[in-house]
Amino acid sequence: MSLSSSASKFMTWRTPLVILVCGCLVSAIGFGPRSALGLFLTPMSLAHGWGRDVFALALALQMLLWGAGQPIAGAIADRYGAARVLSAGTLLYAAGLVLMAYSTTPGMLSLSAGVLIGFGLSGSSFTIVIGAFGKLMPPEWRSLSFGMGTAAGSFGQFLFSPLAVGLLGSFGWQAALVVFAALVLLIIPLALFLATPSMETRSVAGTRLQQSLKHALAEAFCHRSYVLLVIGFFTCGFQLFFITVHLPAYLVDRGLSVAVGAWTLAVIGLFNIVGSLSAGWLSDKMPKRYLLSGIYLTRSLAILAFILLPASPVSAVIFGAIMGLLWLSTVPPTNGLVAIMFGTRWLTTLAGVAFFSHQVGGFLGVWLGGMLFERTGSYDVIWWVSILLGVISALVNLPIVEKPVQRLSSVPA
Repeated sequence: MSLSSSASKFMTWRTPLVILVCGCLVSAIGFGPRSALGLFLTPMSLAHGWGRDVFALALALQMLLWGAGQPIAGAIADRYGAARVLSAGTLLYAAGLVLMAYSTTPGMLSLSAGVLIGFGLSGSSFTIVIGAFGKLMPPEWRSLSFGMGTAAGSFGQFLFSPLAVGLLGSFGWQAALVVFAALVLLIIPLALFLATPSMETRSVAGTRLQQSLKHALAEAFCHRSYVLLVIGFFTCGFQLFFITVHLPAYLVDRGLSVAVGAWTLAVIGLFNIVGSLSAGWLSDKMPKRYLLSGIYLTRSLAILAFILLPASPVSAVIFGAIMGLLWLSTVPPTNGLVAIMFGTRWLTTLAGVAFFSHQVGGFLGVWLGGMLFERTGSYDVIWWVSILLGVISALVNLPIVEKPVQRLSSVPA
């Protein structure tokens, strides 16, 4: 059989459903281990005699480099295809997990958990998957696929949190990280089904539009609604990553067990499946800016109730369920707004820039959480900052205008 006929046969199997399933598996495997790393804070810190600020700084660096690498990975994926980027990112991710297992100094931890995993995630996360969906899926599948890809990442969080607890209890934290590394490598064969064409131009309504990366970035940063969207997305990262990394330790400080923290993270992941799917569906039914504003405001109210009520396993799980519904539900409307404003040619890149803002927020949430805890012995200040930022983002998203830029709206139908 010739190479061309083999390729043709492969392409016939790449139906929207197959692409969707493989992309969701990539999202689940890629997001799962990273979301469970907060469970390693206590055992690693005790094993090496580190303060919480050491582990927090490494994971904060991970957030920052994940975000910094995301626009670059997105631009490469937009130009040369998603499969190569996913494969390269996966190798860095797996290497970082293995090296993290054998890190004995704060510097090694920052290199492994921070640099390698951070850059690895920028190439293997659900952001690349969603960009591929934007190019490969029919328009009528697009918003739903954004929601399903995001929900799959949450299923990974639901799956890997209790898996981490089981591995930690049975084999120890070093073996658990090595097992995670082996599972992450499954992304590479799945990435083949998300291969996107290498495109220098994209046809829109019969007209070939040529737009360079430089022009796309200039257009986006001169667009008021895009800037507001990027600013609002900062809060999402701040809240999510502070909770992911520090919530298990916070619950232990309030007299609850490690298992309660793990199951709370798992519940967040489980309910985010519903939240992300709902957000993808609602993105086609209502203005996306109102959806985003409501998500940010409701998060702040949920955090306020959580920190004021007495700590218990029931209150922790209820908080996890509410936050889960709102967890990554910002992603489908955010990516949908980018696609509406600028089209899909540079979707992965421009969504990656927004994600960088998200990760800067994540860096500050994780790092300040650890630093302020070491100085004050409490997470109270960071909880209140999270509430304030949620209210600000709810207001920032309201003025967004949901329509294509002039470059696209002027193309004849």
